[in-house]
Amino acid sequence: MKTQRNRKTRVRNKLRAKSDRPRLSVFVSNQHVYAQIIDDQKGTTLVSAKDTDVKTGKNTKTSLEVGKLLAERAKKNKVLEIVFDRGDKKYHGRLAAVAQGAREGGLKF
Repeated sequence: MKTQRNRKTRVRNKLRAKSDRPRLSVFVSNQHVYAQIIDDQKGTTLVSAKDTDVKTGKNTKTSLEVGKLLAERAKKNKVLEIVFDRGDKKYHGRLAAVAQGAREGGLKF
């Protein structure tokens, strides 16, 4: 558990140091997918989406739809460029599907 926490902190600190753009943070549990765009300078969440908003199954298709929904909401708030925060997870499966959906929705990473 300690190595996951260290990896998550290391990834997040690199993202904060490199960019002044908002951060797309994705959390994937065994049953759900949560995504939010966070402004680290202000410490506020700008936009969020989760798989229960989409009302489909719990797989990569749902994650793709979560990414598209998040991008749609972000465009309404005039957020177009972000950095992607994968946390302590590998860029694979449902996590990658959220990123793909956000890109298809018009967000630039």
